[in-house]
Amino acid sequence: MNISFAGRTVAVSGAGHGFGRVIAQSFADLGASVHICDLSAANMAETAAGRDIRTTVVDVTDRRAGADWIAAIGAPVFCLVNNAGGVGGQGPKPLEEVEDADWDRIFDINVNAAMVLSRAAVGGMKTLGGGRIVNITSGAGLQASLTGIQAYCSAKHAMVGLTRQLAHELGKFNITVNSVAPGFVRSNPSTELQWQSYGEEGQKAMVSRIAMRRLGSAQDIANGVLFFASDLASFVTGQILSVDGGR
Repeated sequence: MNISFAGRTVAVSGAGHGFGRVIAQSFADLGASVHICDLSAANMAETAAGRDIRTTVVDVTDRRAGADWIAAIGAPVFCLVNNAGGVGGQGPKPLEEVEDADWDRIFDINVNAAMVLSRAAVGGMKTLGGGRIVNITSGAGLQASLTGIQAYCSAKHAMVGLTRQLAHELGKFNITVNSVAPGFVRSNPSTELQWQSYGEEGQKAMVSRIAMRRLGSAQDIANGVLFFASDLASFVTGQILSVDGGR
């Protein structure tokens, strides 16, 4: 079966680089009408170059702005990919040094943004008679995080819970809700800094713990999203797909 998203509207948050960029480009290449948001207009322009991808600068931690972006798309969204996330430029600290604002920032970027965008999109999906929500979580949503950042690990676990709960609620409307949980991928400036921090020996040790003995790519993650969004996964919901090479 050839996968096509012709005639379907797809929204991808945080698509200025990394996973989001490749996810958006992959949907566009398969015929979808793709709408993306990010904080950087320049980064989104790179994502959209040569493709029919509509870009909007949005801070998804602003709940009104996130909901307004979905509304402004002007057509019901068939597939929403909650990709915006990350560590917000933070590094690991002992728990007693973690500030409230830093904790809240990571929850806002990750789980709160996913909730707000999903809430804004589900009405349109119901009018369509079905839809897809795909949350980008992390291996950190299934175990302790390699980042060592308490809020990041907690937020990704919360996104896993949100995925399962929304799947239970929305299944009767033919809306599936699933998650792709990437392993470590060198896909953006933050992960590149993390990779370099391990040093040569640490890098070798990390790869040795992966069954396939290599790091994944952003395309590997996008492929998991495409599966969940496709008709091949029409009876798959509430699932967490680890795309980690067998870590």
